[in-house]
Amino acid sequence: MFDYRPMRSIIYVDCVREEYRHRLQHWLYALHIPDSISKFGPYVSKYAFYNALPTPPEGQRFGTRRFQMTEHYWLTNEMAPEMSVNAFTERMPVEVLRWQGMIPDDGVDLSKAKNMEGDDHRSSGGGEMPPFVFAHVPINWQFDYKGKGRTIADGPNYRWQFVLRWPDEEEGEKWFNEVFVPYFQGRSEVNRFLSSKIYKDVVGCKFDRLVEIWFEGPEEWYAAAVEGTADMAKPAWAQEEKFPFLKSNHYIVGMFLTDMATSDNLTQYRGYITMR
Repeated sequence: MFDYRPMRSIIYVDCVREEYRHRLQHWLYALHIPDSISKFGPYVSKYAFYNALPTPPEGQRFGTRRFQMTEHYWLTNEMAPEMSVNAFTERMPVEVLRWQGMIPDDGVDLSKAKNMEGDDHRSSGGGEMPPFVFAHVPINWQFDYKGKGRTIADGPNYRWQFVLRWPDEEEGEKWFNEVFVPYFQGRSEVNRFLSSKIYKDVVGCKFDRLVEIWFEGPEEWYAAAVEGTADMAKPAWAQEEKFPFLKSNHYIVGMFLTDMATSDNLTQYRGYITMR
C-alpha cells in the first residue's frame, strides 16, 4: 500500500578537496540527475540543487559543507517496502564517497570498485567519518521564530541552513528553546529564523532539527554567530568549548546558501551539455 505523505528532504554534499570538485559535478549532472529523475519523477514534485557559498571565517567549526544542498519534495515515502524494486540501479561509484569525505581520502584506487546501491551510498559515513546527511522534514516549516512577513522585495538573503543532533535530546531541546532561540531572535543581524523537527522514521536520520537563519551577508553572520556568542555559557552536555558546543560535521552540519536554486532539475535540466 502506498501512502500519500508529502515531505521535504535535504542532503548536504561536501567536497573535501578542490581536486574533486569537477569530478563530483560531472557525476551529479551527467549521471545522477537523469538516474534520479528516471526513478522518482512520478512522485517527486521538486528536485533542486543549491550551490554552497564560500565558508566564512570560523565557519568550519559549524560543520559547514562546501559543495551543494540537494532538495526534494516527496509525495510519498520512497523508503517504503513497496518502493524497493527498481528496473535499473542508480550509478553510485564508490569514489564519490571519497570526494564527499564519507570514506578516508587515502589514495586507494577505487575506480574499479563495484557500483553501490543508492541506499548503501546514503547510509555511508559515521563513526570517525562524517555522516551522510539525508534529513526529511514536514513539507512546510513548523516553527517560525522571527521575520514573518518578509518578502523577496526585502532583498537577497544569506541563508545559514543546518541540522542539529543533541548528545542528550531532552537537554538539547531545552537549551535550544531557552537559550539558542531567544539569542538569535534578539540579534539585529537576523532577518528570518525558522526550524522543523526531523522525521526519524524515513531513513533513520540521527539528527534532531533543521534550522534556517537569514542574514544580510557573511559579516552579519559572523557578528551574530561568532563574535556575539563568545561569552555564551557552555551547557552541561557540551562537546566543544565554543558555540555551538557540538562536534563539527557530526552533531552540526550545514551550509551557506542563496535564495536561488542553481538547477531546478525537473524544469531546467537538459542533459550534460559541454562547453565548446
